[in-house]
Amino acid sequence: MALTAGARTTVRVVTQRRQPTRSLWTTSFFAQQVEPRSERRERPRSREPQVGLATPAPEEAAKKKSQSPFYFEAGYAGWAKRPSRPFPPPFFSPPSGSFSDPLSTHHRSVDRRPKVDGQMIRGVTNGDDAMLASDSFIVANDGVGAWAQRERGHAPLWSRLIGHFWALAAEQDMYGREGDPDPVRYLAEAYGKTKEALSDPNEWLGTTTASAALLHYAGNEGKQHPVLYVTQLGDCRIMVVRPLKGDPEVVFATKEQWHYFDCPRQLGTNSPDTPEGNAVLDKVDIMEKDIILAMSDGVTDNLWEEEIADYAVGALREWKERFADSTDGSLAEAMKYVAQEIVLSARKIAEDPFAASPFMEKAVEEGLAIEGGKLDDISVVAAVCSRRKG
Repeated sequence: MALTAGARTTVRVVTQRRQPTRSLWTTSFFAQQVEPRSERRERPRSREPQVGLATPAPEEAAKKKSQSPFYFEAGYAGWAKRPSRPFPPPFFSPPSGSFSDPLSTHHRSVDRRPKVDGQMIRGVTNGDDAMLASDSFIVANDGVGAWAQRERGHAPLWSRLIGHFWALAAEQDMYGREGDPDPVRYLAEAYGKTKEALSDPNEWLGTTTASAALLHYAGNEGKQHPVLYVTQLGDCRIMVVRPLKGDPEVVFATKEQWHYFDCPRQLGTNSPDTPEGNAVLDKVDIMEKDIILAMSDGVTDNLWEEEIADYAVGALREWKERFADSTDGSLAEAMKYVAQEIVLSARKIAEDPFAASPFMEKAVEEGLAIEGGKLDDISVVAAVCSRRKG
């Protein structure tokens, strides 16, 4: 049966949720812990978010023409509660005598970009999060920060590599193929390659949540419409917002997957979760000009869905009023502005110890005395669905 715009088909590989238990893996550093409020408030933090358009991809990668008549115009923004750990060798080889941060040099020199299997690692790192934006695939992954307390723990390496291999698998399978894509299989391939890359002799421990939206299409030639394949494992979230003339409409939003409060499903060291067993796939018919958001829980723990939709559409309208005449008509810059405004709005709540927030609401439901927002890495990839010309 054909889907109407905004309808969704959910493929759930697992039929029952694992009950919250305090087994060995949950009591280890695998589980996210709620930090004391005083510690979370006093850390020195950067003042401005990092922003950009399409995230870096290998310059030597083959330029393949997509079969899809639709594409993403995308931008991203991120704010980290603390600086990311530098990537270790062999993923990064600093010049002799250099102590610069390898994660901030992707725009300066190809040779200084992090690499795996001889290829530049796609995406960008934001604290423990990773973001990726291309013309058909957007990703937001959240590495579990508690691994920073473990020797050889490196959550941002896990979140970034999962995103890299996930995008690579999707790209290799999608271009030139017919039939439906299989993002869960792509994630499974990415997970396998990440585990292989981070095993002996280059063993690094960590876990990450994962979320992505892949843009595809359905229908016959001349009557094609865009279809979004959304994959989620954990508490990063994907949202589709339709910018109507009145109030914006939240067409679709994923739901968080938790083992128990503040401990999401995740992939990596000691975790029982797997893409095949726990990833949720949603197939969503969308429309041109819909806004698609991939967000870490630093956004959704501090802003409610309706607020996110309002900020997204409000930022788009403001950008069109202020900057549209000075651009070439591309909406990528607008999406960067949308992502930045959502990040700044979430950060305002995150740093306010007295603000009402979704995280506080969930904590109260669990009987926990937590007030204010949740200080965390805040990552947003914003994309608008556009039709190719010609």
